[in-house]
Amino acid sequence: MARPLSRPVCAHVLVAEDDEMQAELIRRSLLAQGHTATVVHDGAAALDAARRLRPDLVILDLMLPAVDGFTVCRQLRADDQDIPVLMLTARSAEDDLLLGLELGADDYMTKPYSPRELMARIRTVLRRSARGADSGREEPVVRAGAVTVDPVRYEVRCDGRPVECTPAEFQILLAMAGEPDRVFSRRQLLQCTRGFDRASTERAIDVHIMNLRRKIEVDPRRPVRLVTVFGIGYKLSGGRG
Repeated sequence: MARPLSRPVCAHVLVAEDDEMQAELIRRSLLAQGHTATVVHDGAAALDAARRLRPDLVILDLMLPAVDGFTVCRQLRADDQDIPVLMLTARSAEDDLLLGLELGADDYMTKPYSPRELMARIRTVLRRSARGADSGREEPVVRAGAVTVDPVRYEVRCDGRPVECTPAEFQILLAMAGEPDRVFSRRQLLQCTRGFDRASTERAIDVHIMNLRRKIEVDPRRPVRLVTVFGIGYKLSGGRG
């Protein structure tokens, strides 16, 4: 799970961007928003900095030298690093977008972009990754069958064991567990995740559902908990499963 932010508006951000002018623009924009920033220019340095510094967010360009951004994201997730990742790329192909989400990216932006839009996306990702305790209000634990979601502790459990989720996956489970057996359309679930690149459309939800099934289903190929309702969307079963 993502670490709590004592002040969601002030975070330590790792910027991995090989274009030095772009990196400096991002760094200055972050500082202007009250954040701190560490800048690196290749994938190997990004992995090293993420492991050493444990930043609150990684802004990750896909076309990095030495080690590309896809590999960096894949390795961070293999290390059980739960740091939120916002990917940047000049490539707008939907397959790239879906691969980034499948690897565990929390958001995705294509170049060119405005610094103002990037800062808005950063705020959204940081809000999603901050634990519910920062909200100042108690929210009840919700349960759907074997799955429990605690919005205060920002924890998910299935059959009593902890389940690591990205912020977007957490928001999907929180919405669905709050109304077990309700069928959610992809559009409704996309609204739950807020802030994804507009090019993602609703196919991004299928990737999140696939990832969640790997985490909460006994056999992800034959789901009985997070099930498809053909022609409509998905539902989280209220039965034990």
